[in-house]
Amino acid sequence: MAKKIVYNKVEPIETIREMMEKAVAVMGDKTLFMHKVAGKVVEVGCKEFYDRTVYLGNALAARGFKDGCKIACSGSNSYNWIVTYLSTLCGPNMYVPIDKDLPEADMLNILHHSESSVIFCDKNLVPRMLTDAKELENIKLVVCLDGECEGTVSINTLIDEGKKLAGQGYSEYTSVTTGDMELKMLVYTSGTTGNPKGVMLSQHNLRSAIYYGLMVETVQTRCLSVLPYHHTYESVIGILVSIHKHNCICINESLRAVLANIQLYKPVYIFVVPAFAELFYKRVQNALEEKGKLGTVNFMIKVSNVLRKVGIDLRRKFFKQIIDNFGGELRQIVCGGAPVRAEVAEFFTNIGIDMEIGYGITECSPLVSVNQANDNDYNSVGAILPCLEVKIDGSDENGNGEICVKGDVVMLGYYKEPEQTAEVLVDGWFHTGDLGNYTDGKLYITGRKKNLIILDNGKNIYPEEIENYIYAIPYVKDAVVYSIKNEKGAEVDLCCEALLDKDAMPNGGKDAEAVFKADVSAALKELPHYKKIAKIVLRDTEFPKTTTKKIKRREVIGK
Repeated sequence: MAKKIVYNKVEPIETIREMMEKAVAVMGDKTLFMHKVAGKVVEVGCKEFYDRTVYLGNALAARGFKDGCKIACSGSNSYNWIVTYLSTLCGPNMYVPIDKDLPEADMLNILHHSESSVIFCDKNLVPRMLTDAKELENIKLVVCLDGECEGTVSINTLIDEGKKLAGQGYSEYTSVTTGDMELKMLVYTSGTTGNPKGVMLSQHNLRSAIYYGLMVETVQTRCLSVLPYHHTYESVIGILVSIHKHNCICINESLRAVLANIQLYKPVYIFVVPAFAELFYKRVQNALEEKGKLGTVNFMIKVSNVLRKVGIDLRRKFFKQIIDNFGGELRQIVCGGAPVRAEVAEFFTNIGIDMEIGYGITECSPLVSVNQANDNDYNSVGAILPCLEVKIDGSDENGNGEICVKGDVVMLGYYKEPEQTAEVLVDGWFHTGDLGNYTDGKLYITGRKKNLIILDNGKNIYPEEIENYIYAIPYVKDAVVYSIKNEKGAEVDLCCEALLDKDAMPNGGKDAEAVFKADVSAALKELPHYKKIAKIVLRDTEFPKTTTKKIKRREVIGK
């Protein structure tokens, strides 16, 4: 049975602006952000940051962008991206984050659909934005986030304008904010299972995610802000939660820089998705194996776990060399976005870096549940937020069905899509599309409803379950399990399509398909016959993915 949940005491907030004002009152000039400028690390105090957001808001309001304008932003993770984000959240306008890696047509469609008036973007996106702006009557201003560009205004120019206005007592921006239940943030889903939809999040949704998220999750002092900022997992749970906790946020400018920045900034906690957790895990495992230390570490884990049972925790001492590879101060990895393999979370926790698995979805701002350090179930995604109710719809004989939630973090609906909203929001219950069960106060995920395979013999198969076994094979980079259909369209067998690291395979990848097929059979030997793989397909190229490294399953299966 799950332990009783211990909730943290959290300072309540009525608006995002109030959150920032409270942060300034507590932190003053204490460092809120660390980021690189021309290769050198720069520290920014809380008050300096907040002033900058106010100046930007002043300038936009003075130019006529106020009273509910949509402010879009597309660019790499950067300090100025966050300035734009908080400036919008603290004022009367609405924020529209856009994935910078979207195809031009998709980005144009979002700008059109969202009716955005202003677009902030990186210099390399400016030519595209200027072209798009000519086609979009609603785009009135293009702002460059990282320099001066012809045809645009620089964010620094706007901030200078706003600073002068502040000195003159200008208050058009600071005197107005968005109503609690009004649209505050319009987030377009990544499109892993279909066309992107505009998720409408209110200020109430956002402040509830911050408040209740901190009630269940403890984060301390300094984080590395890793994931792309257009995703709510990072922009809300990573950035806003850290600000309200008055922690220092170190900005990771690109996914390629993650490991180097962990060493540079020495974070105490990070938020990641399973793809990063798997990368960290396999790097450590491969390094230990190469040095012939894997057996020793596994033995020391057993010794350490025995000592922990009697109240002696020596993990940070026993596994210092491994922890030093993560900056030396990392104590917590919160993994969400999708389920992660239990053995990955267990390994990191065993060596002194607690990995707590959570579950969220953009439509829930995005947090639904998370494990706590004192009750960390590696097979579960933890306890739901105290503001939520949960029910399992259409459960089978094992208690598995569609996860539905109701409460303060559930979205207003899909922008301009009343029919799609009605499909997923029924009597206040949001139907997540994820399958799982709710047992002893913990939520368990078994797969996606859209991914469920129903064989012609009536057996239900969650491909994610089988993929987890296959990912345990050391040389597997990525894998997707899907059904094989007969001439009548019935699902009769299973296929595994995979990308392998052939250099890590026995004999350098010679006879890769035969070796992989044998290893898959061994990995699945405990599963029932109907869950066995009948066909193997090896890829030579990466799977199509979102910017958080989720495989676009529909593109793979529908190819």
